Amino acid sequence: MNISVFRKENFNAAHRLHNPEWDAETNRRIFGKCNNPNFHGHNYELVVQVTGEPDPDTGYVIDMKILSDIIHEEVIQRYDHRNLNLDVDDFRELNPTAENIVVSIWSRIRNRLNDRYDLTVRLYETERNFVEYNGS
Repeated sequence: MNISVFRKENFNAAHRLHNPEWDAETNRRIFGKCNNPNFHGHNYELVVQVTGEPDPDTGYVIDMKILSDIIHEEVIQRYDHRNLNLDVDDFRELNPTAENIVVSIWSRIRNRLNDRYDLTVRLYETERNFVEYNGS
């Protein structure tokens, strides 16, 4: 019997979408306002889904306090109130698109979870725009 549990968190961060291999006009055309040289910010909403069998002794799939601590250490402390391009090593050479951010978050959390769990991460960049990654 597999059950999914969910943890929701928020963080605020700035970024600029930019490909250094392209000229300024191409970057503006492809990324539009998101290519602002002075960056722009989002109030990201993060939903982490862990799926597995409940432990027969505790009844938990995973202790939500442990999951919360992992998210806080791996995501919130690293990304919240940061400029992703300048302050976060994950994006020094990687364009911080929502797609790349969600994969980075997934990898960080995945490294901290037991292999018996399936993991899916959903990241809302805006209320209407979101991405989801499950490792495949």
